[in-house]
Amino acid sequence: MPQLNPYLLFSGNCREAMTFYKSCLGGELTIQTIGETPMAGQMPPAMQDKIMHSVLAKDGIVLMASDMVGPEGVKNGNAITLAIMGSSKAEIEPVFAKLSAGANVLHPLTEEWFGTFGDLVDKFGIGWMFQAGGNTNA
Repeated sequence: MPQLNPYLLFSGNCREAMTFYKSCLGGELTIQTIGETPMAGQMPPAMQDKIMHSVLAKDGIVLMASDMVGPEGVKNGNAITLAIMGSSKAEIEPVFAKLSAGANVLHPLTEEWFGTFGDLVDKFGIGWMFQAGGNTNA
């Protein structure tokens, strides 16, 4: 069965973002720079330390990211949100607290009619939604 994995684009701060996400989510982080790829010779020296591809994996969660963005750059918007779904508030609360560092917390974790809910835009401009209990499969 194919999997759907979020792929984030950054403008030069991919390593910083993915290292931060690892500190929040845990897991194994692999990072490949442009300088470590066969295309290194085709890229200017300033691009050698940029991230070609990175993967953060833990317990079925796979988050991928890169600094490889076109000349238009990254345009953060509200079209995509990363959703962390859990079975209880206690399960999602530590991740919410860690991602809240430097974030714009839109809604703190609150008990709603459908379960615990909260959302924020992290310090890199990425939206995160949290839900636990209730119907997290809808």
